[in-house]
Amino acid sequence: MTTTKEPAPVTRPANTGALHVRKWITTREEVLASESGRLAGSAPAVRTVVAAVLHNPYAGRFGESLDDLVADSVELGKQFADRIAAAAGDRPWTGYGKACLVGTAGEYEHGNALLTTEFATPVRQALDRAIAWIPSTGKRGGPGTALDIPLAHCTALYVRSHYDTVTVTFGDAPGPDEIVVAVAVAAGGRLFARLGGPSADDVTGTDGLR
Repeated sequence: MTTTKEPAPVTRPANTGALHVRKWITTREEVLASESGRLAGSAPAVRTVVAAVLHNPYAGRFGESLDDLVADSVELGKQFADRIAAAAGDRPWTGYGKACLVGTAGEYEHGNALLTTEFATPVRQALDRAIAWIPSTGKRGGPGTALDIPLAHCTALYVRSHYDTVTVTFGDAPGPDEIVVAVAVAAGGRLFARLGGPSADDVTGTDGLR
């Protein structure tokens, strides 16, 4: 008689509180010239994206409350803050944004639950004078889906030079039961921004707007 051995259960690493992260991804780009070819000189625009690919505990089912995801996102935010601080160069981060990409067995709401104030507060604390609202977006999709992360000034939302977008893809993520959470940070705004409004040098840093 032949017996069939049951496969061993999958063990997920519990390294972010109750959230199980499969992997971390960090990307960095330096923009040395404008699209028309004008060189940035000694201050290129630097953009870094830190992303976590994690298991979605609500994949395939409806959860009446997502409070546990919101609560668990605090520890996730702390780990993002550590990685963002470690990625800093000799210029401070002056812009930021956040986004989620939810696998097809989940709801967009599951990703949003991981991007609330509880998650964002540790991220703000990792940056100097980061009091402005963090722009946010997201969608559902599969591996290779392009995710556009909006950027804005981290101290004063009215600074137009820092309105920008970083586009990233993740080759094997998200799987149907996964969520990608991503935070983009920038040193400097768009190269040669010239659309008026208050400049970064004019920021008062009192209300998150000006």
